[in-house]
Amino acid sequence: MRNKTVAKRIAALLLAAGMTAGMAACGSDGNNSGDAERKSAESIKEDNQAADDVSEESAEDEAEEAQSAKKTEYPLTITTYTYEGEELTTVYEKAPEKVLAVYQGSIETMLALGLEDHIAAAAGLDNEVPDEQKAAFSEVNYLDEFTPSLETATMLEPDMIFSWGSLFSEKTLGDSAGWVDKGVNTYINTNTHKSAEPYNKTLENEYQDILNIGKIFDVQDKAEAIVNEMRDTVSHVLEQTEDQTEKPTAMIIEFLGDSISNYGADSLGGDMVTQLGATLASPDASTLGKEDIVNADPDVIFVVYMPYTGDDPDEVRETNLQKLTGDEAFGSLSAVKNGRVVPIMLSEMYASATRTQDGIITFANGLYPDLNLEA
Repeated sequence: MRNKTVAKRIAALLLAAGMTAGMAACGSDGNNSGDAERKSAESIKEDNQAADDVSEESAEDEAEEAQSAKKTEYPLTITTYTYEGEELTTVYEKAPEKVLAVYQGSIETMLALGLEDHIAAAAGLDNEVPDEQKAAFSEVNYLDEFTPSLETATMLEPDMIFSWGSLFSEKTLGDSAGWVDKGVNTYINTNTHKSAEPYNKTLENEYQDILNIGKIFDVQDKAEAIVNEMRDTVSHVLEQTEDQTEKPTAMIIEFLGDSISNYGADSLGGDMVTQLGATLASPDASTLGKEDIVNADPDVIFVVYMPYTGDDPDEVRETNLQKLTGDEAFGSLSAVKNGRVVPIMLSEMYASATRTQDGIITFANGLYPDLNLEA
């Protein structure tokens, strides 16, 4: 049962910390999902097969969960967004039964909440789903199209489309409000909608997305358990470091061709770092030059990497780290000298959904290595 799993993970986290306590770029508004040399849908399905020893929830756990579950009262009104970032009101008379889920976070949120039976089709996986989700994913209709066309989506006859804001452009599915007018509700991951006015991508937005999906599908207890684990981890880190008078300074960068993207205060990654008590070295910059990084000289530098389908994750991670640690121009950096250059996968800190917990732990361990939190 998810609640018991969460409790066990938090208990293990607290024990580990207690033992050691005495001792864009995509970051702005892009969909950095890479579309070259992708694996076929068939290969992705094979990669996401569950191991034979994965166990199912027991009937006892399911019965206990059913007794404790909060109930959604329909009709339910949920506010989401259009592609342009305008608020969009949607009304659910019941839990959707035929969802088109596109992109990693949307698919994994559905699976984490036990909603695979509500997925009519899925598409857009950049990485394998977590091992504990593979058995459920094997039951899902995974499409050949990485980004389904309007024609494909229409033929599926969904009653809900759950995805990133970029899916609802004129070149893909069209206006999300248009779907709602046709009786098909849409839900856009809040941190991915476009907007004429800049807005902050926040941890709270990721939390709220998961909670909203929990309400829509009447699985609120499961959604709250996932979000509470994230909130508890942040609180635990702050409690364990409250006596640390000098909090670390940090920078989150991504090498994109000849440019270096910086994830500042308005990015989800930047918000995660500041929520964990650290200070961003360059909070307002969207891009940086080598000299800017050297002059800022943060205590820790997080290097963003993203392996796509068909890539070797270890190779992609090391290649991106070497762009910093292997460049003589960065040799004077404190983070390089002290071994505090930390890799972080893009999917842990950009529209991260249920992977947000992994991102929190990656950032916390990089900022406060003595904590040694376990994922």
